[in-house]
Amino acid sequence: MRRARAALAAVLAGAGLIAGLAGCTAGGEAVFGGKPRSPQDAIRIVPGNGAKDIRAEDRIEVSVADGRLERVEVVRVEDADQQEVTGRISADGRSWRPDGGPLRLAAKYTVDAVAVDGRGRRSARHTSFTTVVPEHRFIGYFKPENRSTVGTGMIVSFSFNRPVADRAAVERAIKVTSQPPVEVAGHWFGAQRLDFRPRDHWRPGTRVGVDLRLRDVEAAPGVFGIQHKAVGFTVGRSQVSTVDAEKHTMVVRRDGRVLAKVPVSAGAPKSTTYNGKMVVTELYDVTRMDGRTVGFGGEYDIPDVPHAMRLTDSGTFLHGNYWAPPESFGSVNTSHGCIGLRDVKGGSPDTPGGWFFDRTLVGDVVEVVNSRDRKVAPDNGLGGWNMDWARWKAGSALR
Repeated sequence: MRRARAALAAVLAGAGLIAGLAGCTAGGEAVFGGKPRSPQDAIRIVPGNGAKDIRAEDRIEVSVADGRLERVEVVRVEDADQQEVTGRISADGRSWRPDGGPLRLAAKYTVDAVAVDGRGRRSARHTSFTTVVPEHRFIGYFKPENRSTVGTGMIVSFSFNRPVADRAAVERAIKVTSQPPVEVAGHWFGAQRLDFRPRDHWRPGTRVGVDLRLRDVEAAPGVFGIQHKAVGFTVGRSQVSTVDAEKHTMVVRRDGRVLAKVPVSAGAPKSTTYNGKMVVTELYDVTRMDGRTVGFGGEYDIPDVPHAMRLTDSGTFLHGNYWAPPESFGSVNTSHGCIGLRDVKGGSPDTPGGWFFDRTLVGDVVEVVNSRDRKVAPDNGLGGWNMDWARWKAGSALR
């Protein structure tokens, strides 16, 4: 199939539930033990998913029409230090509200909730929203998360809330350095996205620092930055997996050595999988995939896809598959553009899907070869490794 943050925080991991926008498809919710329900019938979160320009005095509220909330976690992310928003679930279990205090301006928040309905069926939701940026100011939202451990293919990516006219001034104010040191260059994708990467994948064990000195930098006439902070991440072991769509196999290499050869099922002839190098950007234990959200009509709506790993913004996932005949893996391509691994309903660590998921980091590279599709675009997810070094550096405003 074609077309969601590292396995959600412990609050959801402890319940064994993950849900969010998913690809091959996209759906805001997964339901366990019954038919999928609309978000209005299950967990309701205010502000809505993807909401922008939320004011400091606006309230966060999580509620259910049926059953009770088990857990709620609200976190301010993409900051030098993540900060949890404390709150309480009401006595009847129907709602959660924060303890108090205004939201921080120019910030991004995530909300994760787990609920149980009156029939004992669990559901989970993951949403995010951003608060208003003061007039005549701009901010860059960035990945990966501060203090995270990532794969060697991680690209530092900034998305700005307003178009940047003076790209050189903004790029000059962001320093990406590493230990051991390597040359790192920026590349602009339009006026609101700036990515940084080295010539080749990071060396395992590298410590990467990102120094933002955007405060008072004029990005456009009369529009100034407000960020002044230092963040960083650590590069873990190297893992590069090569999917051969023609041979229906995936060879997993850890630190250059073959770890496993896994049978897969890639995109069917009418919905082929992109060729090229892709980077894992999000992991979900379980998510919903609905063909109506990516132009496939009612061809599928699977509420509990296990072990889903996002590869592109447009919705390519590598995920567990329990609904296809076991013999299809390694022999035929059947999906709507994603890469499927044999799995069981509910997911299991003993299946190929569970085995690979448990050994994957955000930042790991998956390369698809021998598919009858075009190469993935460099700005579709973290696809920048599909550019050679000369072309990448040509996209810098400092050249």
